[in-house]
Amino acid sequence: MSNPYANIFKIAFADSRKQRGRLLLFVSSIILGIAALVSINTFSENLQRDIQSQAKELLGADMLVDANQPIPAPIVRMLDSIGGNRSEIVSFISMAFFPQKQGTRLTQIKAVRGKYPFYGSLITKPTGAAAGLQGGRRALADKTLMLQFGLQPGDSVKIGDYEYQITGEVDAAPGRAGLAASIAPAIYIPLDQLDSNSLLQRGSRIDYQFYFQFDDRKNVTALAKSIKPRLDEQKISVETVEDRKQSAGDSFSNLANFLNLVGFIALLLGCIGVASAVNIYVKNKLPTVAILRTLGASGSQAFYIFLTQIFVMAAIGALAGAALGGLIQKILPYILKDFLPLENISTDVSARAMAEGVASGLVVSLLFALLPLLSIRNASPLRTIRADFEEKEQGRDWLRILIFILIGLGTYGFTWIQTRSWVTGLEFIAGLGVALLILAGAARLLIFLLRRFFPSSWSYPARQGIANLFRPHNQTVTLIVAIGLGTALISILLLTQKLLLGQVSFAGSGDKPNMILFDIQPSQKDSIHDLITKAGMPTLQEVPIITIRLEELNGVNRNQFLKDTLGKTPRWIYEREYRVTYRDTLTNSEKMIQGKLPPPHRLPDGSIGITISDRLAESMKGKVGTKMIFNVQGALYPCTVTGIRQVDFNRVQTNFLVLFPTGFLEQAPQFYTLVTKTSSEKQSADMQRQLVGRFPSISIVDLTQILKTLDEVLSKISFAIRFMALFSILTGLVVLISSIILSKFQRIRESVLLRSLGANRRQILAINAYEYLFLGALATLTGVLTSVGAVWALARYSFKIPFRADLISLIQIPVFLTLLVVVIGLLNSREVLNRSPLEVLRSEN
Repeated sequence: MSNPYANIFKIAFADSRKQRGRLLLFVSSIILGIAALVSINTFSENLQRDIQSQAKELLGADMLVDANQPIPAPIVRMLDSIGGNRSEIVSFISMAFFPQKQGTRLTQIKAVRGKYPFYGSLITKPTGAAAGLQGGRRALADKTLMLQFGLQPGDSVKIGDYEYQITGEVDAAPGRAGLAASIAPAIYIPLDQLDSNSLLQRGSRIDYQFYFQFDDRKNVTALAKSIKPRLDEQKISVETVEDRKQSAGDSFSNLANFLNLVGFIALLLGCIGVASAVNIYVKNKLPTVAILRTLGASGSQAFYIFLTQIFVMAAIGALAGAALGGLIQKILPYILKDFLPLENISTDVSARAMAEGVASGLVVSLLFALLPLLSIRNASPLRTIRADFEEKEQGRDWLRILIFILIGLGTYGFTWIQTRSWVTGLEFIAGLGVALLILAGAARLLIFLLRRFFPSSWSYPARQGIANLFRPHNQTVTLIVAIGLGTALISILLLTQKLLLGQVSFAGSGDKPNMILFDIQPSQKDSIHDLITKAGMPTLQEVPIITIRLEELNGVNRNQFLKDTLGKTPRWIYEREYRVTYRDTLTNSEKMIQGKLPPPHRLPDGSIGITISDRLAESMKGKVGTKMIFNVQGALYPCTVTGIRQVDFNRVQTNFLVLFPTGFLEQAPQFYTLVTKTSSEKQSADMQRQLVGRFPSISIVDLTQILKTLDEVLSKISFAIRFMALFSILTGLVVLISSIILSKFQRIRESVLLRSLGANRRQILAINAYEYLFLGALATLTGVLTSVGAVWALARYSFKIPFRADLISLIQIPVFLTLLVVVIGLLNSREVLNRSPLEVLRSEN
């Protein structure tokens, strides 16, 4: 007896000859998703390999010893005893003045002694300029500075009281990403030529770094472990290549997880498109299935015939997506280079990533295609003689339930593979499920409202177009979910970017401050105040600042905490350097939410009353009554929290985590910060030149320049995010286009009947326009409203900033996508309009 399934492939191939155009549309929506997965997985794999191979170049040495205060002589003698080659860098923030261009800029000064780096190199123009840095009062300037001020080698820069000749520009440096250079561009000078008297003042934030190179026989990890206890006592850190590998891997794992989820979202959107397209295809093939059943084929045989077609097309789509992903991988390193401190990023295509992409595309596509394909099993032969015949419901379908379970498990498993985190996988699935439920629920609600409040008084084309949205076998819910999810993603990106930019766009407007002066010494305060007053600029705020460290929190001192690896208090609570001030009043950016301001005298237990910010209280689990001991320049001050302040750190003024009352810190070593406002860019530039010329140790933040830099940085971030989101957006658009095109075959008879009954070209176009207009409006509006809720949650719980919706974007996004839906839908109607009804009907048989 012959195998009844032997000819399934032949029948499937023969049946597909006139359907291959439609079948290709099925898989077009998964091509981009697979391309995203392949390119992103390849990029992540290359990145991890590059981190391992370039870890020494990231650190620039075998070991780094770093301190934010001068290293004591006993520690220096210990470091001298460990041998190896050593270089030193003193790094700090300072103003730089360019005499030829009469310009100033806040920069990071790196004063170098010895060979730096030991591994990798300072990539400069002209090549080799770094080798001559130690030959006198010379400087290397970051390319950002060279471009901003139009500098050329041979120009000079004044730092402190000294002028240095710029001998080259730095294009890249070990461990320094492009965005860091945009925010604080670096200038390299010889340490022996540093004007330490005018630049390195008490209170300035300075890093003292020793870089070491050892021969291959040295166990650097063991060495670092042996000297770490003595370094910890002096609050000095030590880092090895292995430490840098781990920290770089951890940092980039977050980026990789984000990219993986972006690709996965694109693939899921594609799968929704597959389910939609297969559903439409199956509905149109039911008459063919009925004929096969009449000729003796079983329901399972008919099911396998069309499953074979879908499998072959899915395989073609998966292979095409993998090939496209390999090409995109060549572009990703260029798109993301500003976020990565690696000198070279591999562009090799990973065979493993391509194989995983093809397998994932096939499995997920088939899972989503199986649901609509299951209806083929129950197709009745009666359809051959009764076109309007509908099969009765068969009760509970356990196979359908099983496929739903497999889709859920497969989606979760795939998310876990991409992130290697059970929690992240659950969060992602939960978030995606909520978004899909919201979109599907909103779509069904809107359809119900259209049916319930049907506009009976409208014109016939309008009524017919709206009625199509809830006709039997409509694809309204599927399309709203697919396009709504894509719309929601891009809306979230756009609204979040606008929200963050809006937090800083106030600089230079109204009476708000736009210039801040840091590191003002007590001896300079009066002179700077007089200079600003003569220029007609107001002194909006003048605040003394003292640098302190936390020694003890509720009886647990710093050394005890560092030994307690299970503690829930964040390490930064003990390790950070606090900058505090003293006053007996609140500013307009503060509000007392618990307790009260302390008195200007000691409390009954002899401690000093202080208030802390709500942010610090939340992190350290602090409350009114919490005991703390601070180290103020060597003197220990026992303190008690008497109040908690809600602080708006987004205000352009000095805000503090810890606030002391007057009467205790006035004699402590301190510096001042002054907040003022300039009326124009010219006044700002003139004032900066005068201040830098007379007081080279102070640092000036010009918020108008910061805005320009921030806009540049956010533009780079936005471009990278939008490029990655483009996978999801394009996939959503492909789903939209393919679903609309395929839905033509389901509606074509309706349009033909209308033409046969006398409807003219204009009426049919109007009916289609109304349908696509309402379909696009429902999908995009639902997506945008969903994104508003998501951005509100991000603003409140993640960024902790006020939520303000950008109305222009909220209007532009749905309008653009709705118009796109209408245009595609009308172009899709040309076949009905340009051909005779009889010709169309014959072509469909």
